[in-house]
Amino acid sequence: MSSLTTSAIILRRVEYGDFDLILSFYTLEKGKISAIAKAARKSTKRFGGILELFTTLDIVCTSSRRNSLPVLQEAVLKNAFSGIREDIMRTAYASYWAELIERSSEEGQQQPELYRLLQFTLCRLDQMQTPPEALSVLFQIRLLLASGYRPDLRSCRDCCRKVDDVDAREFQFDLSRGGLVCQDCMVTKSEGLVMSKGTLKQLHWIETGGLSKAGRVRLSGAAIRESLRVLEAFVPYQFGKEPRSLKFLQQIREK
Repeated sequence: MSSLTTSAIILRRVEYGDFDLILSFYTLEKGKISAIAKAARKSTKRFGGILELFTTLDIVCTSSRRNSLPVLQEAVLKNAFSGIREDIMRTAYASYWAELIERSSEEGQQQPELYRLLQFTLCRLDQMQTPPEALSVLFQIRLLLASGYRPDLRSCRDCCRKVDDVDAREFQFDLSRGGLVCQDCMVTKSEGLVMSKGTLKQLHWIETGGLSKAGRVRLSGAAIRESLRVLEAFVPYQFGKEPRSLKFLQQIREK
């Protein structure tokens, strides 16, 4: 029988049978894993109501057969992030980030930077240290970097001129090519996915350095609006399907 002890964040929970839960975790040691919590809905004593979305836990899972679903044996609460679940907007953002992590990660592929990214943004969201819209920009940019889908926000995809070397103040973002097109190279102009030099400069700061440095960047309102329009189109395009949580998030945000 093999055993795994690790820190983990709950990404998804599904009721299974009469009393069990199937949980999707993002773990520090093994990346994304799934496990079954037997009788979790029948007995509150066993896990004490801590198996909620977005909670950070120390877990112990065991597996007796190679292809069997691991069984959650122990779970110790580290951070409940109750402030997130008490607010529908914060819940919507956290749900979107959790779904992106789940969709972009392969089972058992260790990526500690993704664990730290999710933990960092959930902590900030729970404590309201940063506006959720700005946190979502940070999260998506850093997720794309870690997943190998980094958009080219430094130069025109056609003429290869650097952003600072172009006289125009705005660029168009091309989804299919994953980068910018300057006004001189545009074949057709789209009003939807336009990014200004000011926005691009702030995104460059988020891309570089550690999470603490990125978290100190203060995005302007215009930069947040432009960035969310582009990222919430580009991220689903890269991952192949629009997350269900994104539509809900956008509906909540429009109210």
